[in-house]
Amino acid sequence: MQATCVKFCEFGAPTRVLQVGNRYLSPPAADEVLVRMLARPINPSDLIPIRGSYAHRISLPNIPGYEGVGIIEEVGEAVSKQLVGMRVLPLRGEGTWQEFVQTKKEYVVPIPDAIPNYIACQLYINPITAWVICTEVLRLKEGDVLLVNAAGSSIGRIMAQLSRLIGFEMIAVLRNDHHKKELQRLGVAHVIHSTNTTKSIYHNVMEITNGNGVAAAIDAVGGFSGTELALCVQPDGDFLTLGLLSGVPVDWKLVSTQAKVNARLFHLRHWNKQVSTHDWQKAFKQIIQFIVEGKVTLMKHAATYPLFEVKEAVQCAETAQSNMGKVILIN
Repeated sequence: MQATCVKFCEFGAPTRVLQVGNRYLSPPAADEVLVRMLARPINPSDLIPIRGSYAHRISLPNIPGYEGVGIIEEVGEAVSKQLVGMRVLPLRGEGTWQEFVQTKKEYVVPIPDAIPNYIACQLYINPITAWVICTEVLRLKEGDVLLVNAAGSSIGRIMAQLSRLIGFEMIAVLRNDHHKKELQRLGVAHVIHSTNTTKSIYHNVMEITNGNGVAAAIDAVGGFSGTELALCVQPDGDFLTLGLLSGVPVDWKLVSTQAKVNARLFHLRHWNKQVSTHDWQKAFKQIIQFIVEGKVTLMKHAATYPLFEVKEAVQCAETAQSNMGKVILIN
Protein backbone atom coordinates (compact mmCIF):
# COMPACT_ATOMS: atom_id res chain seq x y z
CA MET A 1 0.00 0.00 0.00
CA GLN A 2 1.23 3.51 -0.80
CA ALA A 3 0.89 6.20 1.86
CA THR A 4 1.78 9.88 2.20
CA CYS A 5 4.77 10.80 4.33
CA VAL A 6 7.02 13.74 5.18
CA LYS A 7 10.74 12.99 4.94
CA PHE A 8 14.14 14.62 4.71
CA CYS A 9 17.04 13.24 2.66
CA GLU A 10 19.65 15.71 3.93
CA PHE A 11 20.16 17.76 7.06
CA GLY A 12 19.39 21.47 7.07
CA ALA A 13 16.69 24.07 7.67
CA PRO A 14 13.35 22.22 7.94
CA THR A 15 11.59 24.56 5.51
CA ARG A 16 14.25 23.73 2.91
CA VAL A 17 14.89 19.99 3.34
CA LEU A 18 11.45 18.61 4.22
CA GLN A 19 9.68 16.85 1.36
CA VAL A 20 6.20 15.36 0.96
CA GLY A 21 6.18 12.02 -0.84
CA ASN A 22 4.93 8.46 -0.69
CA ARG A 23 6.22 5.28 0.89
CA TYR A 24 5.30 1.64 0.54
CA LEU A 25 3.70 0.06 3.60
CA SER A 26 4.22 -3.62 4.29
CA PRO A 27 1.64 -5.50 6.40
CA PRO A 28 2.25 -5.25 10.17
CA ALA A 29 4.44 -7.92 11.70
CA ALA A 30 2.92 -10.44 14.11
CA ASP A 31 3.30 -8.19 17.18
CA GLU A 32 2.64 -4.87 15.43
CA VAL A 33 -0.30 -2.58 14.72
CA LEU A 34 -0.91 -0.21 11.81
CA VAL A 35 -2.25 3.17 12.92
CA ARG A 36 -3.91 5.76 10.68
CA MET A 37 -2.69 9.07 12.08
CA LEU A 38 -5.10 11.87 12.95
CA ALA A 39 -2.94 14.59 14.52
CA ARG A 40 0.69 15.28 15.38
CA PRO A 41 2.16 18.37 17.09
CA ILE A 42 5.30 20.13 15.90
CA ASN A 43 7.77 20.24 18.79
CA PRO A 44 11.25 21.81 18.92
CA SER A 45 12.53 18.27 19.53
CA ASP A 46 11.06 17.23 16.15
CA LEU A 47 12.99 19.95 14.31
CA ILE A 48 16.38 19.57 16.01
CA PRO A 49 17.24 16.23 14.28
CA ILE A 50 16.26 17.65 10.89
CA ARG A 51 18.92 20.33 11.31
CA GLY A 52 21.52 17.63 11.89
CA SER A 53 22.16 17.86 15.64
CA TYR A 54 21.96 14.06 15.98
CA ALA A 55 23.34 13.18 12.55
CA HIS A 56 25.53 10.45 14.04
CA ARG A 57 22.50 8.34 14.98
CA ILE A 58 19.99 9.24 12.25
CA SER A 59 19.91 7.42 8.93
CA LEU A 60 18.66 9.17 5.80
CA PRO A 61 16.06 9.42 4.39
CA ASN A 62 14.19 9.91 7.66
CA ILE A 63 10.57 10.56 8.65
CA PRO A 64 10.37 13.02 11.56
CA GLY A 65 7.87 13.24 14.41
CA TYR A 66 7.99 11.74 17.91
CA GLU A 67 4.33 11.85 18.94
CA GLY A 68 0.77 11.87 17.65
CA VAL A 69 -2.61 10.17 17.89
CA GLY A 70 -4.42 7.88 15.47
CA ILE A 71 -6.77 4.94 14.93
CA ILE A 72 -5.65 1.31 14.72
CA GLU A 73 -6.52 0.12 11.19
CA GLU A 74 -4.82 -3.27 11.06
CA VAL A 75 -3.11 -5.67 13.47
CA GLY A 76 -0.55 -8.46 13.18
CA GLU A 77 -1.52 -12.08 13.62
CA ALA A 78 -0.46 -12.15 17.29
CA VAL A 79 -2.51 -9.07 18.21
CA SER A 80 -6.20 -9.14 19.14
CA LYS A 81 -8.46 -7.88 16.33
CA GLN A 82 -10.56 -6.19 19.01
CA LEU A 83 -7.98 -3.40 18.98
CA VAL A 84 -9.00 -2.37 15.46
CA GLY A 85 -10.76 0.99 15.67
CA MET A 86 -9.14 1.97 18.98
CA ARG A 87 -7.70 5.48 19.25
CA VAL A 88 -4.12 5.32 20.46
CA LEU A 89 -0.72 6.97 20.65
CA PRO A 90 1.58 4.87 18.40
CA LEU A 91 4.98 5.51 19.93
CA ARG A 92 8.61 4.38 19.84
CA GLY A 93 8.24 3.09 16.30
CA GLU A 94 8.29 5.07 13.09
CA GLY A 95 8.23 8.85 12.71
CA THR A 96 4.69 10.18 13.10
CA TRP A 97 4.72 12.72 10.25
CA GLN A 98 3.12 10.27 7.86
CA GLU A 99 -0.31 8.95 7.01
CA PHE A 100 0.20 5.58 8.71
CA VAL A 101 2.53 4.48 11.51
CA GLN A 102 3.54 0.95 12.45
CA THR A 103 4.73 0.08 15.94
CA LYS A 104 4.68 -2.79 18.41
CA LYS A 105 1.43 -3.44 20.22
CA GLU A 106 3.13 -2.95 23.60
CA TYR A 107 4.03 0.63 22.62
CA VAL A 108 0.51 1.85 21.85
CA VAL A 109 -1.24 3.89 24.54
CA PRO A 110 -5.09 3.81 24.54
CA ILE A 111 -6.75 7.23 24.68
CA PRO A 112 -10.16 7.73 26.36
CA ASP A 113 -12.93 9.50 24.44
CA ALA A 114 -12.86 12.41 26.92
CA ILE A 115 -9.53 13.66 25.53
CA PRO A 116 -9.76 15.44 22.15
CA ASN A 117 -7.21 14.77 19.40
CA TYR A 118 -5.39 18.10 19.74
CA ILE A 119 -4.67 17.28 23.41
CA ALA A 120 -4.08 13.55 22.94
CA CYS A 121 -1.38 14.12 20.35
CA GLN A 122 0.63 16.16 22.91
CA LEU A 123 0.58 13.58 25.72
CA TYR A 124 4.06 12.15 25.22
CA ILE A 125 7.12 14.42 24.96
CA ASN A 126 6.35 17.21 27.44
CA PRO A 127 3.96 15.58 29.97
CA ILE A 128 5.97 12.35 30.34
CA THR A 129 9.26 14.25 30.50
CA ALA A 130 7.92 16.57 33.22
CA TRP A 131 6.43 13.69 35.23
CA VAL A 132 9.54 11.49 35.03
CA ILE A 133 11.89 14.35 35.94
CA CYS A 134 9.83 15.47 38.93
CA THR A 135 9.00 12.04 40.34
CA GLU A 136 11.84 9.71 39.30
CA VAL A 137 14.91 11.77 38.42
CA LEU A 138 14.72 14.59 40.96
CA ARG A 139 12.31 12.79 43.32
CA LEU A 140 10.80 16.09 44.40
CA LYS A 141 8.70 16.05 47.54
CA GLU A 142 6.59 18.44 49.55
CA GLY A 143 8.66 21.39 50.73
CA ASP A 144 11.39 21.11 48.06
CA VAL A 145 12.12 24.17 45.93
CA LEU A 146 12.60 23.76 42.17
CA LEU A 147 14.09 26.48 39.94
CA VAL A 148 13.15 26.39 36.22
CA ASN A 149 14.16 28.72 33.38
CA ALA A 150 12.23 29.18 30.12
CA ALA A 151 9.28 28.42 32.39
CA GLY A 152 6.71 29.83 29.97
CA SER A 153 7.22 26.81 27.68
CA SER A 154 4.80 23.90 27.41
CA ILE A 155 6.87 21.76 29.76
CA GLY A 156 7.26 24.68 32.18
CA ARG A 157 3.48 24.99 32.40
CA ILE A 158 3.17 21.29 33.16
CA MET A 159 5.81 21.46 35.88
CA ALA A 160 3.94 24.38 37.43
CA GLN A 161 0.84 22.19 37.71
CA LEU A 162 2.83 19.26 39.07
CA SER A 163 4.24 21.53 41.77
CA ARG A 164 0.71 21.93 43.09
CA LEU A 165 -0.08 18.21 42.82
CA ILE A 166 3.17 16.95 44.37
CA GLY A 167 3.65 19.80 46.85
CA PHE A 168 7.03 21.23 45.89
CA GLU A 169 7.58 24.97 45.43
CA MET A 170 8.49 26.23 41.95
CA ILE A 171 10.44 29.36 41.09
CA ALA A 172 9.95 30.31 37.44
CA VAL A 173 12.55 32.30 35.51
CA LEU A 174 11.01 34.35 32.69
CA ARG A 175 12.28 37.01 30.29
CA ASN A 176 9.14 39.15 30.72
CA ASP A 177 5.66 39.25 32.27
CA HIS A 178 3.81 37.55 29.39
CA HIS A 179 3.40 34.25 31.25
CA LYS A 180 3.54 35.47 34.86
CA LYS A 181 -0.16 35.49 35.74
CA GLU A 182 -0.84 32.22 33.92
CA LEU A 183 2.02 30.42 35.66
CA GLN A 184 0.97 31.73 39.05
CA ARG A 185 -2.55 30.49 38.36
CA LEU A 186 -1.15 27.07 37.49
CA GLY A 187 0.91 26.78 40.68
CA VAL A 188 4.19 28.72 40.44
CA ALA A 189 5.15 30.25 43.80
CA HIS A 190 7.65 32.88 42.62
CA VAL A 191 8.59 34.53 39.32
CA ILE A 192 12.03 35.99 38.53
CA HIS A 193 12.84 38.06 35.45
CA SER A 194 16.12 37.09 33.81
CA THR A 195 16.30 40.56 32.23
CA ASN A 196 16.25 42.32 35.60
CA THR A 197 19.37 44.49 35.69
CA THR A 198 19.13 45.41 39.36
CA LYS A 199 19.10 41.90 40.84
CA SER A 200 20.68 38.75 39.42
CA ILE A 201 18.84 35.43 39.35
CA TYR A 202 21.19 34.22 42.09
CA HIS A 203 20.41 37.24 44.30
CA ASN A 204 16.66 36.75 43.81
CA VAL A 205 16.79 33.04 44.57
CA MET A 206 18.82 33.55 47.74
CA GLU A 207 16.36 36.21 48.85
CA ILE A 208 13.38 33.91 48.24
CA THR A 209 15.01 30.90 49.94
CA ASN A 210 16.54 32.83 52.87
CA GLY A 211 20.02 32.06 51.60
CA ASN A 212 19.49 28.30 51.40
CA GLY A 213 19.32 27.92 47.63
CA VAL A 214 17.06 25.46 45.82
CA ALA A 215 16.91 21.68 46.00
CA ALA A 216 17.05 21.36 42.21
CA ALA A 217 17.22 23.43 39.03
CA ILE A 218 16.20 22.61 35.46
CA ASP A 219 17.91 24.45 32.62
CA ALA A 220 16.48 24.54 29.10
CA VAL A 221 18.44 27.57 27.92
CA GLY A 222 22.15 26.95 28.51
CA GLY A 223 24.75 29.73 28.37
CA PHE A 224 24.95 32.26 31.18
CA SER A 225 21.33 31.66 32.23
CA GLY A 226 21.91 27.95 32.77
CA THR A 227 25.22 28.50 34.51
CA GLU A 228 23.63 30.94 36.93
CA LEU A 229 20.88 28.42 37.71
CA ALA A 230 23.48 25.85 38.74
CA LEU A 231 24.98 28.30 41.22
CA CYS A 232 21.57 28.67 42.89
CA VAL A 233 21.41 24.97 43.86
CA GLN A 234 22.26 24.05 47.44
CA PRO A 235 25.22 21.70 48.05
CA ASP A 236 24.53 18.12 46.87
CA GLY A 237 21.39 19.32 45.08
CA ASP A 238 20.52 18.49 41.47
CA PHE A 239 21.18 20.51 38.32
CA LEU A 240 19.47 19.06 35.24
CA THR A 241 19.95 20.27 31.68
CA LEU A 242 16.96 19.66 29.43
CA GLY A 243 17.63 21.79 26.37
CA LEU A 244 19.84 24.40 24.72
CA LEU A 245 17.55 27.19 23.53
CA SER A 246 20.42 29.69 23.47
CA GLY A 247 22.59 27.36 21.38
CA VAL A 248 25.40 27.89 23.92
CA PRO A 249 26.36 25.25 26.53
CA VAL A 250 26.58 26.16 30.20
CA ASP A 251 30.02 26.93 31.58
CA TRP A 252 30.70 23.41 32.82
CA LYS A 253 34.12 24.38 34.18
CA LEU A 254 32.55 27.07 36.36
CA VAL A 255 29.76 24.71 37.43
CA SER A 256 32.24 22.00 38.43
CA THR A 257 34.47 24.36 40.41
CA GLN A 258 31.93 26.65 42.08
CA ALA A 259 28.69 24.67 42.32
CA LYS A 260 28.67 21.56 44.50
CA VAL A 261 25.82 19.95 42.61
CA ASN A 262 24.88 16.68 40.94
CA ALA A 263 24.85 17.82 37.30
CA ARG A 264 23.41 15.67 34.53
CA LEU A 265 21.56 15.67 31.22
CA PHE A 266 18.09 14.25 30.65
CA HIS A 267 16.98 12.60 27.41
CA LEU A 268 13.58 10.92 27.25
CA ARG A 269 14.94 8.28 24.85
CA HIS A 270 17.45 7.16 27.49
CA TRP A 271 14.67 6.73 30.05
CA ASN A 272 12.64 4.77 27.47
CA LYS A 273 15.49 2.28 27.09
CA GLN A 274 15.86 1.79 30.85
CA VAL A 275 12.24 1.53 31.95
CA SER A 276 10.04 -1.57 31.71
CA THR A 277 7.01 -1.51 29.41
CA HIS A 278 4.79 -1.83 32.50
CA ASP A 279 6.26 1.26 34.16
CA TRP A 280 6.26 3.13 30.83
CA GLN A 281 2.53 2.49 30.44
CA LYS A 282 1.98 3.32 34.12
CA ALA A 283 3.41 6.81 33.59
CA PHE A 284 0.98 7.40 30.73
CA LYS A 285 -1.98 6.18 32.78
CA GLN A 286 -1.12 8.69 35.50
CA ILE A 287 -0.81 11.59 33.06
CA ILE A 288 -4.04 10.60 31.29
CA GLN A 289 -5.83 10.44 34.65
CA PHE A 290 -4.60 13.95 35.51
CA ILE A 291 -5.85 15.23 32.13
CA VAL A 292 -9.28 13.58 32.41
CA GLU A 293 -9.74 14.86 35.98
CA GLY A 294 -8.68 18.37 34.97
CA LYS A 295 -5.72 18.41 37.34
CA VAL A 296 -3.31 19.01 34.45
CA THR A 297 -4.22 20.99 31.35
CA LEU A 298 -2.29 21.33 28.11
CA MET A 299 -2.32 24.32 25.81
CA LYS A 300 -4.87 24.54 23.02
CA HIS A 301 -3.50 24.33 19.51
CA ALA A 302 -2.40 27.49 17.73
CA ALA A 303 -3.13 26.26 14.20
CA THR A 304 -3.66 23.13 12.11
CA TYR A 305 -2.13 22.31 8.74
CA PRO A 306 -2.58 19.32 6.44
CA LEU A 307 0.44 17.06 6.12
CA PHE A 308 1.21 18.27 2.59
CA GLU A 309 1.61 21.85 3.92
CA VAL A 310 4.32 20.82 6.36
CA LYS A 311 6.70 23.63 5.37
CA GLU A 312 4.08 26.27 6.07
CA ALA A 313 3.26 24.51 9.36
CA VAL A 314 6.90 24.47 10.44
CA GLN A 315 7.31 28.13 9.58
CA CYS A 316 4.24 28.93 11.71
CA ALA A 317 5.57 26.81 14.60
CA GLU A 318 8.94 28.55 14.52
CA THR A 319 7.52 32.07 14.45
CA ALA A 320 4.54 31.65 16.80
CA GLN A 321 4.87 32.85 20.37
CA SER A 322 5.22 30.06 22.91
CA ASN A 323 1.97 30.99 24.65
CA MET A 324 -0.06 30.39 21.48
CA GLY A 325 0.03 26.61 21.71
CA LYS A 326 1.21 23.87 19.37
CA VAL A 327 0.92 23.80 15.60
CA ILE A 328 -0.78 20.51 14.66
CA LEU A 329 -0.32 18.46 11.48
CA ILE A 330 -3.51 16.70 10.38
CA ASN A 331 -4.42 14.44 7.45
